[in-house]
Amino acid sequence: MTDTQHRPPSAHPEALPPEDGALLFGRYAFPPNDLGYCGPDRADELLDRVSSGASGPGLEEVVRAFEGAWPYLELIGECLGRAPLDPVVVEAYWLGGPALDRCGGAVFARSLEERFRPRLTRLEFERLVAAVAAGGTPHHNFHVFAVYPWVGLIRNGHVDGPLTVLDQCRIRCGQVLSIEGDTALVESRHLTWDGRTMSLAPPTAETARFRRDGRSLAPTVKPGDHVTLHWNWICDWVGPMRLTRLRNATAHELAAVNSCTYSAPAAVLS
Repeated sequence: MTDTQHRPPSAHPEALPPEDGALLFGRYAFPPNDLGYCGPDRADELLDRVSSGASGPGLEEVVRAFEGAWPYLELIGECLGRAPLDPVVVEAYWLGGPALDRCGGAVFARSLEERFRPRLTRLEFERLVAAVAAGGTPHHNFHVFAVYPWVGLIRNGHVDGPLTVLDQCRIRCGQVLSIEGDTALVESRHLTWDGRTMSLAPPTAETARFRRDGRSLAPTVKPGDHVTLHWNWICDWVGPMRLTRLRNATAHELAAVNSCTYSAPAAVLS
């Protein structure tokens, strides 16, 4: 059953993820790009294209310039026999789902070796591969938890700042409580650290942007909606199927990284 079939009668069809993979990618890639963390210096153009639904070669050019995410899309596409910007591939990278079951293990480890081995010490690379052996898959949240150095900093006692970065950088879900102007109050579960492992805390409210200068990533947002968030933006409306996929993927990648007891999975920043 699809999210369309699950969608509440009051929801608008345009609230669903687009069938166009480049548009779907742009919805999730814009927030960190807007902050200058990844991708080309074309954030305003990216927001314009996503908000207006203007796909095509211009948007694909912008998307391909996200050097951190693109190799994951290529890997998932190769495993599934699909193009990197096929919607199934893009959704698997950001939200998870059964498609990623075919993209882990040895094939994922080989991809990481080609990409990161020259930049890591032997021990650092072994730590990264250990997270794959523990079940890590080419999901965006794996990259956040296992490739970035923040988990290592947390394990070495520097908790608050790195934990906030991890929480904002991962794709997370929440439910809209209210809307005021261009922002929404969203109830979501944040990361917490008990001194040994990361987990999700009970739900609390946070403020997230869903519109700027009349432009939005998620076309329709209303109280009661379940949405996805990346950094300080609402990226999309999600129905029960996609919501479950993201929750499961987050739990899966957290478990893989938590099972590794060393100080840091890796020490790379891209």
